[in-house]
Amino acid sequence: MSKNNLDIDTLFAAATSGDRGALARLLSLIERGGAPAKDIARRAHRASGSGYVVGITGAPGAGKSSLTSALISHLRKAGERVAVLAIDPSSPFTGGAILGDRVRMQDHALDAGVFIRSMATRGHQGGLSVATSESVRLLDALGFPWIVVETVGVGQVEVEIVGKADTTVVVVNPGWGDSVQANKAGLMEIADVFAINKSDRAGASETRRDIENMLELTEFDEGEWRPTITLTVATSGEGVEDLWSAIRTHRDHLEKAGELGARRSARLREELREIIERRLEERARELCQGDRWDALRRDVETSAIDPWSAADEMLKGVGA
Repeated sequence: MSKNNLDIDTLFAAATSGDRGALARLLSLIERGGAPAKDIARRAHRASGSGYVVGITGAPGAGKSSLTSALISHLRKAGERVAVLAIDPSSPFTGGAILGDRVRMQDHALDAGVFIRSMATRGHQGGLSVATSESVRLLDALGFPWIVVETVGVGQVEVEIVGKADTTVVVVNPGWGDSVQANKAGLMEIADVFAINKSDRAGASETRRDIENMLELTEFDEGEWRPTITLTVATSGEGVEDLWSAIRTHRDHLEKAGELGARRSARLREELREIIERRLEERARELCQGDRWDALRRDVETSAIDPWSAADEMLKGVGA
């Protein structure tokens, strides 16, 4: 057994026993990528499958972090353990997450039943860390029954989170109704539950009405889930119990309809596709002679060569 495997065995054993430092170390290895990350992912896959993943997404400033914190409080009062992955913008200097977990949800930092981790997007398209799937699976394998993934809320991340979550909560604010039409192709189509946060402000009822009207224009098959709309005030905890009830109701619906397994199978298929793409790119970079890779990229940018021809050249060595 290699030293690398031995170290990971030790970390796994410690993390399984509740060592938060060991869990943090495993997550850092996943973010870093390479052989250790693959080894951790393989081990976690064998032990995962019991945790339920809730995605919290929406526009910046909607109060996602405050709402996530309020949900944690609600779960802890019910005696539930919960892990949170907060996907943050990457620092342009270090590549690390700009926002730290203690800054975002410091009220829970010392609670042994809560584990919070900030993860950097590292420039990934859509803002979602490529390590999210592996990290979620690790937390699942280590026995967290509830895993919350909170997105940074930029680019395509609102859509991408659907591929990582069992239930997706879209957080909006009063006054958002004017933008419903523009957002229909994104947020409107991915929500399982809407949370109109800061609903103590003027315009909450109008926003609810606008979303309901938009849903009325959407065709739902018989037995298909129709997104629930809840009103919340994260700072006071108002409506959080209703939000949690909506999440549980959606879970019950998925399980009774047999859709939960189908969603998770689709998630694994998509993850397999992403892994193949990444490994093909890594292999192609290795085989592309000298600085040829960067030269071909520059040629595409200047239209000196078309993307398909450049891709043929880049993939020549892997036989694709």
